[in-house]
Amino acid sequence: MDLFDMVNGEDMAPLAQRMRPKSLDEFLGQEHLLAEGCLLRRAIEANRLTSCIFYGPPGCGKTSLAKIISSSCNASFEQLNAVTAGVAEVRQIITQARQDSRLYGRATYLLLDECHRWSKAQSDALLPAMEDGTIRLIGSTTENPNIAMTPAILSRCMIFQFYPLTPEHIKRGLRRAIEDRERGFGNMLLEVSEDALEHLVYSSGGDIRAAYNGLELAVLSQKPDFEGRITVDLEAAEQSLQQKSIACDESTFYDYLSAFCKSLRGSDVDAALFWACRMLRAGVDPRIVARRLMVHASEDVGLADPMAMLQAQAALISVEKIGMPECLLNLGQAIAYVCAAPKSNSALAVHAAWAAAAETVEVPKHLRDTHYKGHETLGSGEGYKYPHEYKNHYVSQQYLPDALAQQRFFEFSDQGAEQEMKKYNKRIREEAE
Repeated sequence: MDLFDMVNGEDMAPLAQRMRPKSLDEFLGQEHLLAEGCLLRRAIEANRLTSCIFYGPPGCGKTSLAKIISSSCNASFEQLNAVTAGVAEVRQIITQARQDSRLYGRATYLLLDECHRWSKAQSDALLPAMEDGTIRLIGSTTENPNIAMTPAILSRCMIFQFYPLTPEHIKRGLRRAIEDRERGFGNMLLEVSEDALEHLVYSSGGDIRAAYNGLELAVLSQKPDFEGRITVDLEAAEQSLQQKSIACDESTFYDYLSAFCKSLRGSDVDAALFWACRMLRAGVDPRIVARRLMVHASEDVGLADPMAMLQAQAALISVEKIGMPECLLNLGQAIAYVCAAPKSNSALAVHAAWAAAAETVEVPKHLRDTHYKGHETLGSGEGYKYPHEYKNHYVSQQYLPDALAQQRFFEFSDQGAEQEMKKYNKRIREEAE
């Protein structure tokens, strides 16, 4: 690197590179890992972080956090890409790491991008240095490491899952770039309209690198007015990301969500799929769609088809583990299932039980715990009938508190599998009389 590169390298770097956080306090998102008291943050602050793998979608902070770790821990930092690096490069880094450890007592962190592409030969070259602590590996991957990586590497690493940044995180990062005088556009006469900012936020899909790139292109491609002021409006933001804006302010979002939920309840597969896709295209977090699907699998289907809950749960897992756009198929399947399933809202009985549970009650003696010495003196368990000793494994006895003995919260519907459950429960009660 020559003197010109040293002076101008930072200024010439893309905005996304310049705006990389330099400390944990600047880092955006991943609070489940980096909030005060969380394991990863404690390990970083105590300089006790060992080899690990950061697994998550693009632009969520994996590389940035690795660089923060190396600087905060006063360690050497090397970076390789598993696609292009060879065994010779790995051995060269190990040799230098051993020298740094011996001469300066300094650890070496190796950030390995696309670590799921690491070959067995490359892994074998690195393993001894990982075992003796010469190299602290930080693998970065968008693929599930439990599936894509060799067991030898996995057994020596902790895995930390990263999630897409929320719209609030993206907006905070963009505002910081607009205002920052050293790394961003703070020294320019710049105005970015609110709808342009919202478009950059929601069109980035949780990838802050994409949001920074869109902002930078929009700013640098605009001509200043006669005062030297640059204005970025919605049209400029749309062009910079090559994606048309879909209106989705707070009010519109709740309208879309309401239409989606009512389409699920109304058994209209086409409409439910449309409103789900409309939200996703507007930048709504797919986890929101999947979570609402889980709610309605109980609220509107329930015991009429218990498989609906499993379908919705599987969709949420796919959204979190696979991400967009691949998880769209799983989400669509679950939406279609919940729509097409027979409907029952009998699960709403829990709300009445919740209200009744606010009152102080005593547990009837025959239901009380008997797993302690001397319970007989208090009458605990006295008179309890063990259902498995009776016909149909059912016996009539009081399970509610005395004050609520006649209360009924749940009523079976006549829909789907729930109808059969209703018939079964009626029969065993009649035969027990």
